[in-house]
Amino acid sequence: MSVSTAAIDPSVCAPLPVLGQDVTVPLVTGGEVTYAALDYAASAPALQRVWDDVAAYAPYYGSVHRGAGYLSQLSTDLFENSRRTVAEFLGCRADDQVVFTRSTTDSLNLLAAAIPAGCQVFVFETEHHASLLPWRDARVTYLNAPRTPAQAVETLERALADRDPYGPALVCVTGASNVTGELWPVKELAAAAHAHGARIVLDAAQLAPHHPVDIAELDVDWVAFSGHKLYAPFGSGVLAGRSDWLLAAEPYLAGGGASRKVARRADGGVDVDWHTTAARHEAGSPNVIGVYSIASACKALTEAGFDNLVAREQELVSRVREGLAEVPEVQVLSLFGDDAPRVGVISFVVRGWNSSHFAAALSAEYGIGVRDGLFCAHPLVRTLLGSDPQDPGECGAPEAEPGERSLNAIRVSFGAGTPDEHIERFLRAVSELVSEGAQWKYRTEDGRCVPDRGTAAQV
Repeated sequence: MSVSTAAIDPSVCAPLPVLGQDVTVPLVTGGEVTYAALDYAASAPALQRVWDDVAAYAPYYGSVHRGAGYLSQLSTDLFENSRRTVAEFLGCRADDQVVFTRSTTDSLNLLAAAIPAGCQVFVFETEHHASLLPWRDARVTYLNAPRTPAQAVETLERALADRDPYGPALVCVTGASNVTGELWPVKELAAAAHAHGARIVLDAAQLAPHHPVDIAELDVDWVAFSGHKLYAPFGSGVLAGRSDWLLAAEPYLAGGGASRKVARRADGGVDVDWHTTAARHEAGSPNVIGVYSIASACKALTEAGFDNLVAREQELVSRVREGLAEVPEVQVLSLFGDDAPRVGVISFVVRGWNSSHFAAALSAEYGIGVRDGLFCAHPLVRTLLGSDPQDPGECGAPEAEPGERSLNAIRVSFGAGTPDEHIERFLRAVSELVSEGAQWKYRTEDGRCVPDRGTAAQV
């Protein structure tokens, strides 16, 4: 079984330097190999530029907003300048706010806590759990998985036409699927939402690292994304967009920083005057280094030429899809079909293999890191696999034994820091595992498939 080894056109764009690109890992079969990080959709490696910027700032770290000392003042300026950098990166409108959070999940839970009473939320079953689950205090309408972008718009329009036209409504939609990598028709969905008096929030966790996001151009009301997927470490996220619902809501967290004035009342109680800026939802000491790392990543992607990065990634996407198509046992998962535009996120199953077993062999025998499971998008993966909603299997912990068919999938994901060699090694590994089998025996331990140390397969 042959796999083409055509190289990526070097004239498009070189991969950006990232941390860990020279890390070596042991192979169960002996020796070591440079680690191939192909799990960008979970957490992308930090850009070297980001790490250098953070290291240069670290000695000057200080508490922000409430310190009179030089380092506090410097850190406050850096924190607020980071807010402006992110706003520019997202194409925010003049009256939009940028609120710093812990992650996309945190951002969407913040928005869920701020929606008006009686708000009806519309969300496709294809969403990541971060978008699917936060709306616990709202009336939620879950929409079936569409099979084309046009069907997505039509499904939303029908659902919105049937809603109460006088109450508030919110649509939550992904920009790029964390399972298939397919791009969603965000601008068209935003137009449909606004035509029916609803607002829309874009989960850009998988879109922002791979494709420019412009709030004004897409005409969405909010955007949420995570730093750890945008080549920035330290656990920070962003919710950016309209301020009115956020300012009308109680602070997401009550505490210092969110409060502008606190006074005791004569009856013994406490009166609080909350901030009317983004600080209203940023109580406590913020993750200054995490925020700065996001801003640094935004600058690095912009300065590298985002269009060039997109062009190179599209070559990688084509290379991976073509290589997988040469292995008949591989089924690539897709919602919108082969011609749908997508980012560097591809999920697949291999006939005759438990996905956990296959992913474990990629790691142990080839030094390749991918993800297996349901990718915190259980309804979508079950739909794509054609399995019953009650079938076993859970995110990251398949129940099938090695060699059994599992109800989970394998996900390979890549981006601005991925070298050509990692892609070629991955395709070669897939071909060899399918045609020749694993060189080692594996067992299930604590819900994970791991090499059975000291026991090679009979090949």
